[in-house]
Amino acid sequence: MNAPLPLDRRAAKPSQRIKSATGDWEMVIGLEVHAQVNSNSKLFSGASTHFGNAPNSNVSLVDAAMPGMLPVINVECVKQAIRTGLGLKAQINRRSVFDRKNYFYPDLPQGYQISQYKSPIVGEGEILIDMPDETITIGIERLHLEQDAGKSIHDLSPSFSYVDLNRSGVALMEIVSRPDLRSADEAKAYVSKLRTILRYLGTCDGDMEKGNLRADVNVSVRRPGAPFGTRCEIKNVNSIRFIGQAIEYEARRQIGILEDGGEIIQETRLFDHGKGETRSMRSKEEAHDYRYFPDPDLLPLEFSAEFVEELKSHLPELPDEKKARFIEQYGVTPYDAMVLTLERESADFFEAVARGRDAKIAANWVINELFGRLNKEGLEVTASPMSADQLGGIVDLIKDGTISGKLAKDLFEIVWAEGGNPREIVEARGMKQVTDTGAIEAACDAVIAANPDKVEQVKVKPTMLGWFVGQVMKQTGGKASPPAVNEILKAKLGIE
Repeated sequence: MNAPLPLDRRAAKPSQRIKSATGDWEMVIGLEVHAQVNSNSKLFSGASTHFGNAPNSNVSLVDAAMPGMLPVINVECVKQAIRTGLGLKAQINRRSVFDRKNYFYPDLPQGYQISQYKSPIVGEGEILIDMPDETITIGIERLHLEQDAGKSIHDLSPSFSYVDLNRSGVALMEIVSRPDLRSADEAKAYVSKLRTILRYLGTCDGDMEKGNLRADVNVSVRRPGAPFGTRCEIKNVNSIRFIGQAIEYEARRQIGILEDGGEIIQETRLFDHGKGETRSMRSKEEAHDYRYFPDPDLLPLEFSAEFVEELKSHLPELPDEKKARFIEQYGVTPYDAMVLTLERESADFFEAVARGRDAKIAANWVINELFGRLNKEGLEVTASPMSADQLGGIVDLIKDGTISGKLAKDLFEIVWAEGGNPREIVEARGMKQVTDTGAIEAACDAVIAANPDKVEQVKVKPTMLGWFVGQVMKQTGGKASPPAVNEILKAKLGIE
């Protein structure tokens, strides 16, 4: 086993502190992220996990807790949990135990949830998150497997509530962080990075709108250097933006209570995103309230080191390793490498464009032009109308001087809307950059002759050269070679 991590490992930076009339406060944040395991069937039954089916259509006799029905472990869910643990650089516990967590809700037909308590499948790990001025290590305390509950529906009738058991028994990985986060921005970055890792691994699709990734957010406040305060848990927040809003509101709520001489009550709260505030749900239960005990229907989960090594050998290259390789292999900046590796599909697209080409030009066009256009139109990179080969063709034309940057943007629009081979389009539409110095000189002479007042001004203020360049480019329909235009204008205007 790894040595236990110290509990209080970080202090908030002065810029992260919350200022008040009575002095500074800092937040202490820990997250329990529930990630639905990518699997075709549930954790202990063969029922489908397909989202969007009619209510109570994905329910087996096990999920409905019919008498005499016994759970049977889904091996693929176990493998997915181990893969996730390996991706989090965490300890894999080759012996773990399933427990019964006892509580009574209408959407929990068994009267208990099968989970893991003292002996989880994955132990301590870590996640690196990139903040604007530093990279921070956030500790992972544990990852355990558990079954999801059903869903209570209250808005179909004024007189009745309904229960949909489609989610009952769906496999979840609960990933528990250390209380190492000190701001809402860090918490959002943590969830974003965790989601990226899960999607790279293929162990969870990270779809927060469907509830496949959601977080319980633990928030407390303290004076700088003081012990941890009493925490409140905000349940089931299913948006990264809402996570940030909930933390900001809850921290200020707690500070207000403490500054008025009150005490924070440990409780479970909900976030009302319509009002932007948290509200009390129930007093916070302790572990003993759930009367955990080993599930008598399930043997301890045991597997060999060879089983783990086999899964490890098939892991994909993960975001941090891919980012480091992009910086080393392609010479892109750390920021560009981070943007390019946010999604596995985006990284693959970039590599297809950059392979055998000028990688810095490729990164610039993928990030600024392609990603910008995809974002504007609400598309994923997998649905891009422009292929990597087509964008690579545009990069080739820029690199060999066939087209200028302005012409390249025009060409991008044509290929995006109409498709086709970029080089053939340039040939057919006469979009080649003008490199004939005689033609460029004639355009420069015409602009200089038409603007004698500007000529006098540029001699005093050389930065006005850009205006002349723009006029020449306009006169040549954007086809003149910008470097040639610059050199010729400098010579004619006597600018060093």
